[in-house]
Amino acid sequence: MTNDSGEWTVRLTHAPDLRAPNLEAKERAAASLYRYNIEKTGIDDRMPVGAELCSSSGEVLGGLWGRTELGLLFLDMFFLPERVRGRSQGARLLAVVEEEARSRGCMRVVVETSSCHAPGFLSPARLRRIWPG
Repeated sequence: MTNDSGEWTVRLTHAPDLRAPNLEAKERAAASLYRYNIEKTGIDDRMPVGAELCSSSGEVLGGLWGRTELGLLFLDMFFLPERVRGRSQGARLLAVVEEEARSRGCMRVVVETSSCHAPGFLSPARLRRIWPG
């Protein structure tokens, strides 16, 4: 599917295979956007943050990953296998990442998730209690 205006053409980036976006183009655009944001704000503080849950043998079972930037903690991915859910391991991961984010000056958190993913654990009410700003 394309939309052509004469000078520019817009095409659906995932076509024809919806599972294969043009990751190189996306990465170039993300880098350009970040450089633009630095030019406009004068702030270059993006840093990855994460915590992993490991078995006694050192195998990574799951974790919480994101980044800090402009006083915000962005939670990008949170995964725990079914067998360890409901055992406070998610709370442990979140506490470690939150402590690090606060040490970096973060005052708020940004979470993008579907309502079917841990609805009680990452509920807006719970996050407001943790991050009242």
